Amino acid sequence: MLNLVLSILFSSLIFVIFKLFSIYKIQTLYAIITNYVVACTVGLFLYQGPIAISSVPQKPWFFGTLALGLLFILVFNLMAATAQKVGVSVASVATKMSFVIPVIIGVIAYQEHLSILKIVGILLAMAAVYFASMKESKASFNIKILLLPILVFLGSGSIDATIKYFQEKHVNPTEFSLFSSVVFGSAAIIGILFIVLQSKKKPLKINFRNIIGGVVLGVPNFFSIYFLLKALNNPNFNSASIFTINNVAIVMFSTLLGILLFKEKISTKNWFGIALAIISISLVALT
Repeated sequence: MLNLVLSILFSSLIFVIFKLFSIYKIQTLYAIITNYVVACTVGLFLYQGPIAISSVPQKPWFFGTLALGLLFILVFNLMAATAQKVGVSVASVATKMSFVIPVIIGVIAYQEHLSILKIVGILLAMAAVYFASMKESKASFNIKILLLPILVFLGSGSIDATIKYFQEKHVNPTEFSLFSSVVFGSAAIIGILFIVLQSKKKPLKINFRNIIGGVVLGVPNFFSIYFLLKALNNPNFNSASIFTINNVAIVMFSTLLGILLFKEKISTKNWFGIALAIISISLVALT
């Protein structure tokens, strides 16, 4: 359970850091690429086994890390844009409501059993993230703003489902830090290639502020994935329970951080969503 709590803590910090990027005028793309270099370095530092670079491509999970690296950098940029343009709570809700994707896949692909109370808890969790994200606004409906959280939802769900697949089928628990490190390294390489190509049109400028932002983001980013992998490896919980508790708790915690740190307004419907989240976590965790 400690691994799950730590994953929730570090994941929630990511949304707060994204919000700080806009406040301190940090260029998101450059900071995100730096963050992946830092996360990769942390993983390699923590890995206790021998590291032979030539043997990494032989790992059964190697090509999956390339796909995850691409997804990571795309979804992280979408998450940052959502947090900055729509709000921390909406960004976290769009990201974490995506738990339904790996839950459904877990039931279909891995024959995970869900009791009636767990199903009720998951349905309540979906309602919880909806109400927690509702904004009191008289502004007209904007399809472009809605598109950001939808893309975050689909991308985050794909990442969680892919991580679960490799944890279940290919990654040895002793290789969790190495696997995470290679994923982040892949994302960093893809990001660096992108800015190198982009520099042909716009000269690349090294900004110390962007580097600091990336370092601050990289450490919690690595541990959010590392501790999620360890939590998924717990035989006492199936993936449906882990993803539901993890994602809904992140919604609650990041929403409260948004209120405390950035004075984001919370309505009666938002509080109702948080109450539903507590009930849903209790049902999923205790049944």
